[in-house]
Amino acid sequence: MNRIPIYIISGFLGSGKTRLLNRLLSHAPKSAVIINEFGATAIDQQLLREHKVPLSTLVGGCLCCQVRGSLAPILKNLRMAWDADNSYFERVIIETSGVANPEPVLDILFMDRWLSARYSLQGAIATVSAIMDEQNFERFPEVVAQIAWADTVVLTQTDLAQAWQQKQIQTKLDQLAPIATRLIAVQGAIDPDVIFNATKKFRPRRNHYVSELPQHEFSSISIHLETPIAWEQLHTALMQLITRYGQQLVRLKGVVYTPEQKQPLLVQGVAEKLYPSIRLPSRPSDDGIGRLVFISHGEIKGLSETLQALLQ
Repeated sequence: MNRIPIYIISGFLGSGKTRLLNRLLSHAPKSAVIINEFGATAIDQQLLREHKVPLSTLVGGCLCCQVRGSLAPILKNLRMAWDADNSYFERVIIETSGVANPEPVLDILFMDRWLSARYSLQGAIATVSAIMDEQNFERFPEVVAQIAWADTVVLTQTDLAQAWQQKQIQTKLDQLAPIATRLIAVQGAIDPDVIFNATKKFRPRRNHYVSELPQHEFSSISIHLETPIAWEQLHTALMQLITRYGQQLVRLKGVVYTPEQKQPLLVQGVAEKLYPSIRLPSRPSDDGIGRLVFISHGEIKGLSETLQALLQ
């Protein structure tokens, strides 16, 4: 029985998973994609809009806990579609949420006999930002798990990092993933062949850096903006939220609409930073409703009301 290759991409919030996935799909378009988003509103699928690939989304929780039971049925449906027409796709790529521990996903692939007979895990890939705060290794055990379970580590945002930051993160990778293939993405660019060729066989391993993780303490808030908002006004409001909530607000992302242009605007922020916005190409499915997702460490009460007040 032919087994379908499967790849898992993990990485902490804002480390560049979707950018890497975009790169891989440009090189290998005959791929089926499963995206897991912690928030209740799917944003990442809109960032893959240029690719016409079979795409499944799991929202409102992590593959390692809340939506874990949804993965196997999706993989079984994909396999049945592939059995009916094996030109449908050649591989499956799973992008986990930024706060997911990949170990339970690996367990599903190894322990489910039906799946393990029909899928071949080719590699676990972790994206790691070179400018990530070193305290994240202590604050978030998910970061450690993502790196420790990886066959390949892709170091991202190196063009934004100082030499001491790169040295610091490389030292941490030496500790957590000493035998993993290590790649550097320069301004998001990386050779996809290196990814696919470097991760031909997953090698399960445990070490003292990885332990059973407690239930994580992340929360998400999804906000819809029913009408376009002037970018200057929205930018000011988002910066005020970042300043107000500080490190508790670990990630924000969204696609919004402004009266200045018809094209939607990609908004992203991480670790007390708001990145420059990016205009996305228009699509017939654009509905003019902005969608923002905020992910926090612990619950933030009143964030939605605060944003609404700032936009008045």
